[in-house]
Amino acid sequence: MPELPEVQTIVDDLNRKIAGRLIIDVWSDYPKAVKKPLFKHFKKIIKNKKILSVKRRAKNLFFYLSDDFLMAIHLKMTGHLLVGKWEVNKLKNKEIIIPLEPKDAVIDSYNQYIHFIFYLDDGRMVGFSDARKFGKIILGKKEQIENLPEFKNLGPEPLDKSFTVEKLKESLRQAQGKKIKQVLMDPEVIAGIGNIYSDEILWLAKINPFKPANKLSEGELRKLWKATRKILIKALKLRGTSISDYRDTSGKRGGYDKVRLVYRREKEKCFRCGVKIKRAKIGGRSAHFCPHCQKL
Repeated sequence: MPELPEVQTIVDDLNRKIAGRLIIDVWSDYPKAVKKPLFKHFKKIIKNKKILSVKRRAKNLFFYLSDDFLMAIHLKMTGHLLVGKWEVNKLKNKEIIIPLEPKDAVIDSYNQYIHFIFYLDDGRMVGFSDARKFGKIILGKKEQIENLPEFKNLGPEPLDKSFTVEKLKESLRQAQGKKIKQVLMDPEVIAGIGNIYSDEILWLAKINPFKPANKLSEGELRKLWKATRKILIKALKLRGTSISDYRDTSGKRGGYDKVRLVYRREKEKCFRCGVKIKRAKIGGRSAHFCPHCQKL
């Protein structure tokens, strides 16, 4: 699932590439991805709306549009947005998507699960590639969308200037004895961190993923705060992690997976002490950690 660095990379790309453009039409072979309103109304509303800016909130993309509209897209497990050109052909009552641009993206199979195409006024298109079709889209007036519980109840952004050690401490107060790995991944506690970066952050901070969040010492809280910012900033500079299906808006892989510290390094040697990395389950999710450096 794309996490904060991947979604922010897409946001930055979109602002650079398509801000100011008009959406003149939309095509989809999976209209169920639009949760609000019905797709036939969505299609009417979205036409001739100008893309004013794109922002990120947690793992959501917010498209701020003209006439005070807002389109929210959650990429879920396998989604990413591409800027390019596609051709929709009908073949035996089935629509076939033929990728034309970007040429580098054409050869990557993960870029070819296009289920939405937003046509822009300059001839380019924004394609929503989503292999497992879990992604979702919501459209409405800005105030209405921003105040939906799923957005309004999100926790603080870990890369905001306002996210201090004290803010982290305050966020963890609601953990109620939950394990720190689970807490880091809870979007209502801290926004945008998932399985990959929670492992990386905890390894860097030398904190065991099973440790109850409310048992962290002042020193551990400070280490956790520093590690959170350091890992996320580094991953953002490397344009995210592409271990599986994530790609940027040009269809290219991120670079963080080449410098992973612990995530998916089970049985490999810890970069600090040489002890083999372990993998365990916490709340149905995998946790990768060093049993020596990250002792309970």
